[in-house]
Amino acid sequence: MADLKITLVKGLVNRKPAQRDTVRTLGLRKIGQSVVRPDTPSTRGLVQAVRHLVTVEEV
Repeated sequence: MADLKITLVKGLVNRKPAQRDTVRTLGLRKIGQSVVRPDTPSTRGLVQAVRHLVTVEEV
């Protein structure tokens, strides 16, 4: 299975609390920070919920 590199590209100010929690669950804190997560359906669901705040590339 491949991995996903997820990068936070927009800030969390004035976002809904659920979106902020989702970004924190992915392990992102600062704009420009990247994390590598396994490509699982649950990770894909989290990314889909905040797709306007992050960029995703397969590693």
